[in-house]
Amino acid sequence: MYDSSTPPSQWISIFSREEGLETAYTHNMTATLIASKNGTEIIHHRLARIGTMGITPAADWNELESFYLLTGSLRVTYGNETSILYPGDKLVAAPVHEHVCIVAIEDSEFLYVSSAPVFQTYRESIDGFHELAVQIALKDGYTASHCERIRRYSLMIGCELNLNATDLLSLSCGALFHDIGKIRIPDEILMKPGKLTPEEFDIIKQHTIFGRDIMNSPENPFLNIGSKVAEQHHERYDGSGYPYGLKRDEIYLPAAIVAVVDSYDAMVSNRPYQTARKKADAVREIVSLSGKLYDPRVVDAFLKVVDTFVDED
Repeated sequence: MYDSSTPPSQWISIFSREEGLETAYTHNMTATLIASKNGTEIIHHRLARIGTMGITPAADWNELESFYLLTGSLRVTYGNETSILYPGDKLVAAPVHEHVCIVAIEDSEFLYVSSAPVFQTYRESIDGFHELAVQIALKDGYTASHCERIRRYSLMIGCELNLNATDLLSLSCGALFHDIGKIRIPDEILMKPGKLTPEEFDIIKQHTIFGRDIMNSPENPFLNIGSKVAEQHHERYDGSGYPYGLKRDEIYLPAAIVAVVDSYDAMVSNRPYQTARKKADAVREIVSLSGKLYDPRVVDAFLKVVDTFVDED
């Protein structure tokens, strides 16, 4: 029953733009819990351009989830269908039955409402992401920045190819952590300035298997969806890659995307053993290897978006 004697400070809260009950951060997203009552939560999101958010169905989940776009625009893929949301548009699911992948076309803000608590799950996943990102950065600072570029560029190609929601989420996660297996490679081999011996290269190649195992670990459930990308991103269209020598359609398409983007980024980046090549030269080499090392479908999509990559650096 309403009690008029209850002071306002006990029943109303006013937050500034940057405030809330709790906030969780990733490189591309800020999620702020602004209200929580009787299990219902309202979360304000800021998603940077090409930032990604995923919603995964659960067998025991029968709750309402809703999005209300405040600013920007979002590309929402659910199953094999895609819609574009603009300010004022809403998305309602009760409940989610299959993967949903949300990609920010531009910097965007939206409200997310759930009829059951989800924020602590956010925090656990985000904390896990941060812990692994720190491990990668400590192991190889180049790899940390490289992986974020690979994620952005790969998502742009994946959207151009109209991948379904599951494959887009796999691509986003797998691209970001495609080299996570390198944390198990000895420093003296990983950081060796000179040419690797055949035996050392065999050890380097194991990072694909290590990456798969790390991402499939029960300790990292939020990474499971990307494990196949980590495992196959060094496979090549003609079967000359590793670890299995897969070819053509045997290679998981999101992994084939990362193969192209990973190679391109390596060409245009400064490394201890090479100076960065001009972008046009790198593009020509990728094109020359279409149908040999790289899937022609991926190369065609790469050519449609590569001119925008400079805007992502």
